[in-house]
Amino acid sequence: MSLKKISKFIVGVFCGAILTISIYSFAVDDNERTIINSPNVEEAKIPVDEINNFAKVYSITKNYYVESVTDTKLIKGAINGMLTNLDPHSTYLDKDEYKQLTEMTSGAFAGLGIEVSRDKDSAGVKVVAPIDGTPAYYAGIKSGDLIIKIDNQPVSSMSLDQAVKKMRGPAGTKVILIVARKNELKPLTFKITRALIEIKSVKYTMLTPDYAYVRITNFQSDTTNSLLKALDNIYNRNNHLKGIVLDLRDDPGGLLQSAVGVASTFLPQHSLIVSIGGRASNKQDFLAEPKYYNLIESSTDILNNVPMIYKQMPMVVLINQGTASASEIVAGSLQDYGRAQIVGTKSFGKGSVQTVIPLTSDTAIKLTTALYYTPKGRSIQAEGIRPDIIVQSEYSDLYDSWDLSEATLDNHLNNPLNNEESKNKNIPIITPPKQISTQFELKAKMNERLRKSPKVVSKDMANVDLKTDFQLQWALNILQGKPIPQQKIKLN
Repeated sequence: MSLKKISKFIVGVFCGAILTISIYSFAVDDNERTIINSPNVEEAKIPVDEINNFAKVYSITKNYYVESVTDTKLIKGAINGMLTNLDPHSTYLDKDEYKQLTEMTSGAFAGLGIEVSRDKDSAGVKVVAPIDGTPAYYAGIKSGDLIIKIDNQPVSSMSLDQAVKKMRGPAGTKVILIVARKNELKPLTFKITRALIEIKSVKYTMLTPDYAYVRITNFQSDTTNSLLKALDNIYNRNNHLKGIVLDLRDDPGGLLQSAVGVASTFLPQHSLIVSIGGRASNKQDFLAEPKYYNLIESSTDILNNVPMIYKQMPMVVLINQGTASASEIVAGSLQDYGRAQIVGTKSFGKGSVQTVIPLTSDTAIKLTTALYYTPKGRSIQAEGIRPDIIVQSEYSDLYDSWDLSEATLDNHLNNPLNNEESKNKNIPIITPPKQISTQFELKAKMNERLRKSPKVVSKDMANVDLKTDFQLQWALNILQGKPIPQQKIKLN
């Protein structure tokens, strides 16, 4: 293809892309969230010189690169480069990535049903625990097993993500695992048939007879319903509860509507939960009303039967620097209304909204289209939620040295506001008596937790240990009204 033809082709593609993007620029009307043409979008002009330069680079690379390269690879790379250069969360989703995103939000995928971690000593994949009632559970996979081969391919050459991806596959298909097990003289072989695995985003337990614990791992399409079932089960055990801990630590987020549903569970009806706004849309408020959290159109309100005790009882929300996006929306709304004490360490600071825009039946782009704001108008972007009471974990010294947050990511969006009110206040700080400060200590602690972990993982019940979880200990202490140490710090 000549350079002139390439330029014309790219101009044509660019014009088509402008039309597509204008159609998919989203706004939210009074009834539902829809993607419509917005009058606020500036009319795009075709940058002819830049497109000619792109065509030159495309042609030179196609003809002179050291190896033969396909048009698909070049175009995909160009699209991805264009999006990732904007911010850390805009990206192109190929067939596998689009499918994985769908699985994450639906909470279901076809696989074996095991929780795994990387074992650095042996370069294998260690089984944390099989999930009750799954193919791995019935096949006899055990906690502590070391997976050394998957379909006869050594896992030593795979990343953890690659190994997990290889164990997944269509329901009904088979996979062979070669497993090393303690006290077995030779590796064991398991031929397991994959099945549909449902991931529970909500787990719960009782910390004491009067204090409940609910953990949300991410926000899926069924998270609000799962939370309601958990709260019903807790209430049926004890309808005179004195308090609840909502654990959002290391929750990376998920669906906006599910975050609105979770926050609405604990707040009065019609409360403002979050506002979003961007260049292509007017500001939109999301309220504690069914149309904002019912993912399936229905005349009934799924929160109708929430026991009133959950709107009023004392509440602590646990957060850390792994608390991001949708989980920050929940923490921010509960904090703004004074509904809960926010405890832990500062959250990640992802205050942007991504819209998934399909390109074909199995590819899409994920584009940052707006920022969200708490009920008091705070932007969390690149700043995060600041706790009402800082309670460090025993890992804080080590984790803080890594400084993993939105503000450290390349091309991150800056906070559009100056949230001085939340900065200029003295905050109590509680530190554990012993800090883990080296990788060696961290690994030893993790191995000890693995040794004590349940041999089989329940889908619904949370596994907690008040003796070893310093932040959770203090969440319970705060609910019980125990005095807070006098040490304070001033945030800046």
